[in-house]
Amino acid sequence: MRNMPEEDEWKLPDMDVNSQYYRRIFRFDFTFIISEEMKEIFKAYIWRNYRTGNRVVKQLYDAYICFRHFNSFAVENEITTFREICYSTVAEFLSYLRLKISDKTKKPFSHKYQKDCLDTLKSIIHWGQIHWPDKVPEKEIFLGNEYRGINKRLRIDFIPDEVLVQINCALEQEENCFIRYGIVILESTGMRLGDMLALKTGCVTPHPINGYTMEWYDHKNRKARAPIPINTACMKAVKTLEKHTKGFRVLASPEIKDLLFLHKPNEITNVMAINQVSFGNWIKAFIKKNDIRGADGELYPLTAHKFRRTLATDMLSKGVDIKVIQEVLGHASVSVTKTYYADVKDKEMAETFMKIGIIGNISRTDETLIPDAGELHWFLSNKNGAARLCDGYCTGPVSDGKICERLLKRQKCYTCSRFITTVEDLAAHRSHLRELEVLMEGNLYGEHYSKHFVPVIAILKEIIRRLEVIADGDEQLLTEESD
Repeated sequence: MRNMPEEDEWKLPDMDVNSQYYRRIFRFDFTFIISEEMKEIFKAYIWRNYRTGNRVVKQLYDAYICFRHFNSFAVENEITTFREICYSTVAEFLSYLRLKISDKTKKPFSHKYQKDCLDTLKSIIHWGQIHWPDKVPEKEIFLGNEYRGINKRLRIDFIPDEVLVQINCALEQEENCFIRYGIVILESTGMRLGDMLALKTGCVTPHPINGYTMEWYDHKNRKARAPIPINTACMKAVKTLEKHTKGFRVLASPEIKDLLFLHKPNEITNVMAINQVSFGNWIKAFIKKNDIRGADGELYPLTAHKFRRTLATDMLSKGVDIKVIQEVLGHASVSVTKTYYADVKDKEMAETFMKIGIIGNISRTDETLIPDAGELHWFLSNKNGAARLCDGYCTGPVSDGKICERLLKRQKCYTCSRFITTVEDLAAHRSHLRELEVLMEGNLYGEHYSKHFVPVIAILKEIIRRLEVIADGDEQLLTEESD
């Protein structure tokens, strides 16, 4: 590999001027890899992607961290080459990740982090099949749906209204101006935290007709965002921060002097840019100091990203078109927006959504969907007969010799834990939704009558939304990855 360092310790600088990590040096130490062959391939993978710019340095560093877990697994199982890896090895690695406890948090790895670790291994193997085919498995060893997230918890991770009230009341007395005005900016724009901390002076300008607009650089999509309208509170927050940091900019280095989020921790240190870790710690301190609690009575686990989800959820709840929300958030695909944001702000409805049994293909039914071995055997034997419904399947229509009353009386079983629906039922759900919406438009019986259909319509919309994501080939978007 041309110009690749021979030593095992590298220092790779990020020289992309539009990067959040511009001029930051990332340290890679490959001495932890016992197998020389695996080390050689992994080093080549990192170096080639770095030199070609196919992946940014921060992504490569994250892959480097994730690979440490596969290396530990490989050492435990005496795996010394990538070529040894097969489907059963991948299954064992998945089990290893599920049981692994983080040294830092002392908790099991999150669903997303497990997926990141597997995706790193996938990326190395697939890269090797192109550039080093004799050193990696020839055939595909990944199913592609290991972390598809179907039948997992639906993440409706917006900030509840009662918590928002507490937050906004506490902001009025908040002494940390970066938290006080930063949260206002996050609430108003839904931008990512990294993008906000990289805001520059002059990012807010008067609109030619009325109000103000803001523009910033979208680091995830690597492009400048077109100016978007902002409210007066957001405009005042930016102007106040500009005024507050004016003195810091005189003392700051040329690389950061135009940033909006600058501070000087004490008299000894230099002026520096505020990073995401510091802002996250300030948020935690803000929640603790103001005793902001959720419905469970516990301190609310606020993160900057939840403001992004909350803005989108509020817009959806008010009937804003999904394409408009996609543009506001800067998502590359509308399926991302549809996946991560529900159109209701209702706890009971959210819990109902979590019970919905949705699967792309009925042939994938296994013990993760039907834990009881007897029920699973019955269903697999009867899925084309007694278990089939007009818009899905029932895993247990008969109990103790009696047909389920819900099945007999209601016909529609969306909220039942025994109900499963698939992509092949999508047309039936769309048809039923249209029927109900027409019925609601011509409602002659008043509000009491309509209340019976509102929850069903909301559930149908959610079923259709999730099935459409699967039908579009975006099953992986149903995982817990935060956008």
